[in-house]
Amino acid sequence: MPKKDVLRTLCQVPALIKAKKLLKPLPDDTPDCLGARVAQNAVRFPRRSAFVFEGRELNWSQFNAEANRYAAVFRARGLRRGDAVSVLMENRIEFMVVVIALNKLGVIASLINTNLTHRPLVHCVTTANSRMFLFGEECLEAVAEVRAELELEDGDYLYVPDAGAIAAPDWTLDMAAEAAAASTDNPVETDSVRIGDTAFYIFTSGTTGLPKAAVLSNRRYLATAGIIHVAGLQLTEQDRLYLCLPLYHGTGLMVGAGAAFLAGASMFIRRKFSASQFLPEVREHRTTAFVYIGELCRYLLHVPARPDDADNPLRAVVGNGLRPDIWHQFKSRFGLERVIEFYGSSEGNIGFVNLLNKDCTVGSSALPTALIQYDVDRDEVVRDGAGRCVRVEAGEPGLLLGKITAHTRFEGYTSAEATEKKVLRDVFEPGDAWFNTGDLMRTVDVGFALGLPHYQFVDRIGDTFRWKGENVSTNEVGEIINQHPQVALSNVFGVEVPGTDGRAGMAALRLVEGVESLDLESFSAHVQAELPPYARPLFLRIQREIDTTGTFKLLKGDLRKQGYDPAQVPDVLCVLKPGASVYESLDQDWFDRIQSGAAGY
Repeated sequence: MPKKDVLRTLCQVPALIKAKKLLKPLPDDTPDCLGARVAQNAVRFPRRSAFVFEGRELNWSQFNAEANRYAAVFRARGLRRGDAVSVLMENRIEFMVVVIALNKLGVIASLINTNLTHRPLVHCVTTANSRMFLFGEECLEAVAEVRAELELEDGDYLYVPDAGAIAAPDWTLDMAAEAAAASTDNPVETDSVRIGDTAFYIFTSGTTGLPKAAVLSNRRYLATAGIIHVAGLQLTEQDRLYLCLPLYHGTGLMVGAGAAFLAGASMFIRRKFSASQFLPEVREHRTTAFVYIGELCRYLLHVPARPDDADNPLRAVVGNGLRPDIWHQFKSRFGLERVIEFYGSSEGNIGFVNLLNKDCTVGSSALPTALIQYDVDRDEVVRDGAGRCVRVEAGEPGLLLGKITAHTRFEGYTSAEATEKKVLRDVFEPGDAWFNTGDLMRTVDVGFALGLPHYQFVDRIGDTFRWKGENVSTNEVGEIINQHPQVALSNVFGVEVPGTDGRAGMAALRLVEGVESLDLESFSAHVQAELPPYARPLFLRIQREIDTTGTFKLLKGDLRKQGYDPAQVPDVLCVLKPGASVYESLDQDWFDRIQSGAAGY
């Protein structure tokens, strides 16, 4: 065993001890929340930079004061602890102001994906039982289109200006104007907010239907952010984090921004990721850490390399989805000392973090987990003759479960039915309960690791796959495709595309009786109008019949294996090429380009 590897691992022990203390169970009524931590930063680091965004900069004192102004307006509108407010806004300082202001009052911020429109948007507002709907100027059109379908009064819409090109509509309250004259004092309500209180609803595609609102407590937010802060990125108030992931997602808001909030570190915020601007901005703003998803790392590697790429202030990155095939190249090219890959979900009760800085792993977990046998083709858990689940052998892929205990609660969703569907019972003994992550993992050898088993993500199973950094529900996509008048039934699944992360969408279609061929113009228009870009299937397969089980569950195993290979598929195949808006026939030449990685996906 290399002595250097042992020493490098032992150096991480002090940080691990600090992280373990953060997992110590605390009573639900313990006072604490993110808003309180921001108020502390305003006292500890009043003049240190908190945010840099599009030429603006706020220090912690200024940011805390602005959040307090917004909190005063929310209070005046009658919002109280336990209420929920839908938030639809792009990445910008005002997003942070809003969520901290709500958190200071104990109000739940229900964070909505800015790609959503129409029915999914209405669903997200109503399922959270939101008392009000706050949105940015940049999202005005999407909100205006669904007003008639929401059970909200005109005064319940809260408008946050952006570029200032559009005045607040008369059916909204201009938050910026109202906040301008409001009090900058810390709200007294913050003292009553507890770690057991729900801080956020973060929507996840899940495995069925429309997006589900995952419940995120102050406890889980602070614990996760704290571990990344002290043992992952190891941030201090002198660091600056490069943040370009959507803040409506847990990775951007909890793992990235959360760690910076707890450290008092500065944040450089970008609305959206730009591969070409990444290094210039890192250097200009002296950012020392970065939050990624695997797809962003791959995009960065596609930018032509320069000899000085490693000459930058970045020292550590944190994220998920960095695949082993590009891990070493990414780390070497940008001169990174620490790659803190993690695994977790917005609703899950367990998580893994690569705190020992090992390569090609999501790290280890201090929480009770298990890997069990799963039949991917039949899409079901394997149980033995006694009805118990079967653990996999070391190194073999298995379905990851997290044991539900008093200390590892499954906070679930706002829907009790949806929550129960994610629980496996009687797994190893009568009466036990485990959270079903829906993901396949395996253990890997990483050398000396203090005896801690390390894991590697393998794939998603069932009805959800991941594409362009988003979880895609096959049932939700299928329901929308089925609304097209020529489609009788669709079967949606994920397929691999060389040179990309995750899986791209593919839909097998059975047409309505009497329809001989699909009207690609009409179908394409339907998909473009009803589905966000990441959820649109790249490939279509038009079948005479679609195979189902005896209980009419769609079979996907053979479809996944055959994929979109014209040599294996006897049916009509269509493809949505990069930059195109209309599907066209998929021939052997284009298939070969995809396989060579030259298709541009």
